[in-house]
Formats: sequence, structure tokens, C-alpha cells
Amino acid sequence: MKILNKERLLETFSDLVSIYSPSLSERLVCDYLSSKLSELGFILHEDLVGEKIGGNSGNLYGFLPGDESLEPLLFCAHMDTVEPARGKKAIFHDDGSITSNGETILGCDALSGVTAIIEAIKTMKEENIHHRPIEILFCVAEEIYGLGSKFFDYSIIKSKESYTLDLSGNVGSAAYKAPSLLTFDIIIKGKSAHSNFKCKESVNAIIVAAKALAQIKTGKINENSTCNIGLIQGGRAPNIVPDLCAVKGELRSYSHNETFKLLNEVIDIFSRITEEHGAKMEVTHELRIEAYETPLNHSVVKRFQNVCEKLDIPCKLCSTLGGSDNNNIEQHGINGLVLAAAMNGCHSCEECTSVSELENITKIVIELMKGEI
Repeated sequence: MKILNKERLLETFSDLVSIYSPSLSERLVCDYLSSKLSELGFILHEDLVGEKIGGNSGNLYGFLPGDESLEPLLFCAHMDTVEPARGKKAIFHDDGSITSNGETILGCDALSGVTAIIEAIKTMKEENIHHRPIEILFCVAEEIYGLGSKFFDYSIIKSKESYTLDLSGNVGSAAYKAPSLLTFDIIIKGKSAHSNFKCKESVNAIIVAAKALAQIKTGKINENSTCNIGLIQGGRAPNIVPDLCAVKGELRSYSHNETFKLLNEVIDIFSRITEEHGAKMEVTHELRIEAYETPLNHSVVKRFQNVCEKLDIPCKLCSTLGGSDNNNIEQHGINGLVLAAAMNGCHSCEECTSVSELENITKIVIELMKGEI
């Protein structure tokens, strides 16, 4: 393979990172990518998902014709980042590492993946490399439980297999399995009173919620599932018995059915405790993403393994308790893997990548696009 244009690769990454693109505000990144992909010969389509979810940009889809005797492949990455991200900038260090200034995230989640896809295509075009038909999908609002890809129209996708560049860890790792993720909101309704007068007639909603929460197992429930209570809100003043307490949490499980079983267990505990204390409750929940598991003997897995072997990059197949756009892609009959894409310390100001990792994930993408394996 031709040695990559490292200077161009890093310039593209730096350009993308410098753009402020939090979830629902991906417009500038989408415009940047539309310009680059048009120059590379892609047929582009931006959907109207942004209007549906309250954002300023839609998902960006592109198709690049190739050897029609080869099966097309879909490559996916997301355009949004988490906060704090305003003013973020890639800082290149002498040892090859790349960080932010420590006051913002870097944005390699998942702009490193976006960069690799763009540079891979540029390299193939520049060198006139034979390739399969290529589809790309750059999604919005992935950090909001894959909201953008959830509403994408998959009927336009030609590929039956995909690679989503959105996993942390060493390049060469790939997730074949991810969980269902469900969020829940529970509101406890007690009875308010002054804390020193008529307190016997009151029902403290915070105390009721606390007693229920004390009976709920959180963290890792078993080898398949986790539970987290992430937010508790209630009360109006120190001298008023609170009549309302809101509890927000999430459940994740590799078993879709077990996710709902665990939800029912949480509801049963809250229901029993509220009844014992004369309180009432309201429960709502939302399934954010659905579990998938790509068979390890599937061609999308074997191809990735063979590419890693060819490039002498150690390959590691794993499961992940994190969700991605691939959860939504898999629900439409497109089997895929989520590839480690030169991103580490994600969702923190310690987020980082390196020049060598960016080069390696780009090399992997090129080999997958070529269709020789």
C-alpha cells in the first residue's frame, strides 16, 4: 500500500476537531464533509432528520460507485461530540500523541473515524486504487442515544454489511455485540407540610424514594446487565416536607428481554415501598437502542480479521456495553462491527489519540474498501 499522506490526514483531523459540533448542532461539520465528498465523486443526500429531532443538520449519506462485481460496504461514523467542546483544538506532541488543551474534549469520538474514512477515499482516488461500491453514513445526534441514525431511511442503503467507526481502545479491536438500553423516570408523590407542624400528616417523597433505592441493586447486575440511578430531584426548602421526588435511571443488557425484566423488578420495588408509606408514583420509560450480536463466523467479521492480519495489526473481537449507531443499523438487516477508531479517554477532557493510531485505522478502512479480501 502507498504510504499515507500523513500531513493531509492530520490536517483533516485538525480541521474537523476545530469545528464546534455538539449534538443537534452539526451543521458546520456536515457542510465541511459535503464539500469534501462532492469533490471525491460521491452522490450525496442529506435527510430531514434534523428537523424531526430539533437539530440544524440531517444525517449525511453518500454513494461512490465502484466495481459492481463486488458487494458494496457501508461505513458509518457520527458528526457530533459531547461537551465541553467550544474552542477545542488538536495539540500535536513530539511523542506522536494528540490531545486537547485539557479544558475541552478533543473530539476524536468520533471525528477520528470520520477522518479515516475521508483520507481512505482520498488515497484511493489519488492512487487510482480499484475499490468496491462504497456507502458512507455520517450521523447526527449519536451521543443522544443514537437519535439521528434511529430515524434514518435505511431503504436507500444498498449494503448488507457495515463498519461503524466508534469504539475506544486499541485499533484492531472490534465490537460484535452491544446491549439494549432503556431509560426510566419515576415520580414519587407524597404529601407536603411544614417540617415542624402537622408533620404526622405528611409523606416525605424523598424518604420514600430513598428506601426504594436502598433495595435496588446498581452497577453490574450480572454478566449481561447493568443498572444506574443517575439523577434524583426533589424538595423545595429545608423546612418543607417534600411532596415530590423524581428518580431517573437506565438499564442495559445484552438480552433485550432481560432489560424489561429488570425494569419490572425496579417498578415492583418502588410500587411496594410507596404503597407501604401511603405515597403514589408515576413511571415512564423509553427504549433508546436495541441489542444486537453479529455472529463471529459472519463474513463481515472474517473480512476484518483478514485485513488486520494482512496489516500485521493485532485483532481483538469483543462485546461492549456502550451503544452506537450500529445498534440502529443492525435492526435493518445490515450486519456489522463497531471498529476501534483511534479514540481514547472519550467523554472527558483527557480524551486523546495518536498519529500512529490514525494511520492504522485509515489503513484498515482502505483495505476494507478495496475489496481484495
